[in-house]
Amino acid sequence: MAERSPTGHRNAVDRVLAAQGFAVDLPVIGRVRIPRPEHLAYYGALGVLAAAEIIEWPVALILATGHWLIQDQHNRIAHQIGEALEEA
Repeated sequence: MAERSPTGHRNAVDRVLAAQGFAVDLPVIGRVRIPRPEHLAYYGALGVLAAAEIIEWPVALILATGHWLIQDQHNRIAHQIGEALEEA
């Protein structure tokens, strides 16, 4: 059986997470993470619905925040799985 590199699992998790978006370096602001296109479409649709007054702005903000928190939790879990695999 081939030996596994302890950093191999972590690198795999990092690559998966990196594929979920990319970052842009802006002059004054610094590094800004850009979400994947489907996430941008979701946030854009919420903005359009709020601008058209189909939903209220506070509801759009709550939905966007919830979506962002779920995505953040997913990223945290992926890192924990990578660390657990590294220890195994």
